[in-house]
Amino acid sequence: MDFGQIITAMVTPFDDNNQINFPMVTELMNYLISNGTDAIIVAGTTGESPTLTHQEKIDLFKHAVKVADGKYPIIAGTGSNNTKESVELSKEAEAIGVDGLLLVTPYYNKPSQAGLYEHYTAIAKATKLPIMLYNIPGRTSVQLDINTIIALSKVENIVSLKDSSGNLDALSQIIEETKDNFTVYSGDDSLTLPIKSIGGAGVVSVSSHIIGNEFKEMLELYEAGEVKKAAKLHRKLLPIMRGLFMAPSPAPVKAALKIKGLNVGNVRLPLVDLTEAEQKLIYDLIESNK
Repeated sequence: MDFGQIITAMVTPFDDNNQINFPMVTELMNYLISNGTDAIIVAGTTGESPTLTHQEKIDLFKHAVKVADGKYPIIAGTGSNNTKESVELSKEAEAIGVDGLLLVTPYYNKPSQAGLYEHYTAIAKATKLPIMLYNIPGRTSVQLDINTIIALSKVENIVSLKDSSGNLDALSQIIEETKDNFTVYSGDDSLTLPIKSIGGAGVVSVSSHIIGNEFKEMLELYEAGEVKKAAKLHRKLLPIMRGLFMAPSPAPVKAALKIKGLNVGNVRLPLVDLTEAEQKLIYDLIESNK
C-alpha cells in the first residue's frame, strides 16, 4: 500500500457542544487534500483518540471513508494499550473500508519487547490491512527497539513505521535491515528532511494542516536534487513546526486552523485551549509565512 509522502494526522473537529462536527470533518479533509496531503489518519492521537468513544471512532471511520470515496488512503488510528480493544476496533475499521491502520505503542502499562511483539502480531493476525507501527517513546514511555521493529517488519501486513524517537542512527539501521517495501516515516515534522535523506518515505505530520504545500515543495526539491533549496525551505518552516507544538497537541494546530478560517472547535479535556498570548504567537507565525 502506497500511503504517499505527506500523511496528515488529522485533528477531530468538534462543535460548540464538544461533539464531532461531521460537516467540518468533510471540509477539513477536502482542504487537506487540496493542500499537499496524500493520505489522512483519522482518530489518531492528534485526533484526540484517548477522548473519543469507541462509537465515535467508528462513526469517524465511516464518514472519512465516504468522503474519500477511494480517491486517497484513509488510515484508522486503532492503537491503544488494550490489545483486545485494538483487535476489535481494527476488525471493525477493516469492515468499514479503511485502507490502513496506525498502531501506537501501548502506553502506561510499559510492556516488554516480547509483549510489544505479541501485541502487534495479535492485531496483524486479525486483519489483512496494512499496518503502520507508531514509535513515540516521549509520550508513551515505551521504546520499540530496533530488533523488535525489524522482527515485526517480517510480518506480511506490517508495512511501515512512524517514528518519533528522533534517533537517526536507529532509523538508518532499520531502513537498512528491513525489506525494501517497508517504509519509514518521520513522526516529527522538523525531522522530515533529515529522515528523508537517510531513506525515509516522508512524514506523518501535524504541521501539514497549515504548511502542507510547503512540505510537498520541500520534498520535491530534495528528490529533484535541489538539496540546498530544500534545506533552505526546511529552515524557513522550522518556526511554524515548533510553534505548532508550543502547547500540548493538538491545541496549537486547532487554533491555527481557526485563524485560517476552519473552525474545528476546541480540544476536549483533559487538554485545554491556548491562552490569548499563545494564540497571538500562532497568529504571528502564520502571518509571517504568507
